[in-house]
Amino acid sequence: MIDNILVIEDEKFIGEMYVRSLKIAGYSVDWAVDGNDGLVMLNNKKYDLILVDIMLPEKRGGEIIQELKNGSSISKDAKVIFMTNFQHTPKEREEFLDMADGYFIKSEVVPRKLLEIVSSL
Repeated sequence: MIDNILVIEDEKFIGEMYVRSLKIAGYSVDWAVDGNDGLVMLNNKKYDLILVDIMLPEKRGGEIIQELKNGSSISKDAKVIFMTNFQHTPKEREEFLDMADGYFIKSEVVPRKLLEIVSSL
């Protein structure tokens, strides 16, 4: 069951929209705006789901998840969904999906669709 969610997103508008939508739906949500802060938060609180942007300042989304999965973080078993604004090649997308439970292009996901994705986990 998904209760605690961490959104790691550097774009203010998208971060605010996703956090607000998830909180209204009843989830406990924290938000980090760069990769280093996201990793610190993952090591200090247990999350059930991580929504992580691929392109972040300080540390990329893929690097965060690799460190998380290879380390001893209390959030190591969290579900992971990568978010991006870019069309990645099929090979790149497959590499991200090998590390995660989902992947979506942010411009295609309105808050209602985000809630459907989260509830499907």
